[in-house]
Amino acid sequence: MLLMDEPFGALDALTRAYLQDELLKIIAQTHSTVVMVTHDVDEAVLLSDRIVMMTNGPAATIGEILTVDLERPRDRVALAQDARYMQLRTAVLEFLYRRHGRTEQKAA
Repeated sequence: MLLMDEPFGALDALTRAYLQDELLKIIAQTHSTVVMVTHDVDEAVLLSDRIVMMTNGPAATIGEILTVDLERPRDRVALAQDARYMQLRTAVLEFLYRRHGRTEQKAA
């Protein structure tokens, strides 16, 4: 199991993309489980099989879990034109900007 907390956050875009691709290769070769914290929506959709979206605040809870059903291996250039990728990306953005507040209110 690999635990990662914002591992690519401080990198430039090209280095970040290269290391994300390397991580995808490592996962494919080792079949490792990776738990990663990220605030990057595209990174979450590209790398994940499941995205656990958290509510805001110090009393954060699991707001929603999204299954990423994109085939592997994943090609970031091809995914940029993929309708399912865009649906998943939109679902994450929808949660972050519209629904997470409602989830928080229910949890309070």
